[in-house]
Amino acid sequence: MDRITALRTIEDALTAYEQDELALPELEREVRGILRTYASEFDEETATYRASGDPSADGLVVIASSPTDARERIEGLLPDPETTRFEVERVE
Repeated sequence: MDRITALRTIEDALTAYEQDELALPELEREVRGILRTYASEFDEETATYRASGDPSADGLVVIASSPTDARERIEGLLPDPETTRFEVERVE
């Protein structure tokens, strides 16, 4: 997905929200999905990774070049990475 397509798709989602065709949670999911698709396709050497485990890490998503890089990026987002247990998994 190129930048213009991503922006147009986000605009379509906003229009659907404005016309009461989407609720706010649906709009958020739609836009999040568009941005993740754009970010993961932007650089072919990176991929999307999701953390699962302790509540502070569970569900965090990053774009990284490897599982190790993903783990380091997620640790950088955590308030207490030394004591937080989590695994990273590539999102297809």
